[in-house]
Amino acid sequence: MSMEEQQPTANENRASALMEISNAMVRLYKQQFGRGPTAARTYWAGPDVLACILEDTLTPAERSLVKMGEHQRLRDTRMVFQYATVQEFCRPVEDITGRTVRSFHSSIDTKVDGMAIETFVLYPEGQEGPSRADCDQQL
Repeated sequence: MSMEEQQPTANENRASALMEISNAMVRLYKQQFGRGPTAARTYWAGPDVLACILEDTLTPAERSLVKMGEHQRLRDTRMVFQYATVQEFCRPVEDITGRTVRSFHSSIDTKVDGMAIETFVLYPEGQEGPSRADCDQQL
């Protein structure tokens, strides 16, 4: 078998990158919240957008807030944590894709067992700009 035949295809490289991003988000959730999601999948949502869907992300304390009906308080708390650590979310995506994150969006649905989506808008290929990871992290 020649070296060319052993090289991964562009589709295999893309799939591998998506899996790496999913794994990076699971590790980050584990570090930030003390437990990782039970499932994570990352998808291209167009040529410049990545969406990482994370399931079952709630901690036991957060589940208690849900039982108390404190959905908005839980969303607010999560949002503060997400944006306080925007560098930690954006850097792995930049390292894995080799592209710069232009914009970062984080959301959680507290009524569906903490399903969360981390969305990364990248600059178009070949275009550079300031990294969202370097921008002011104030809410």
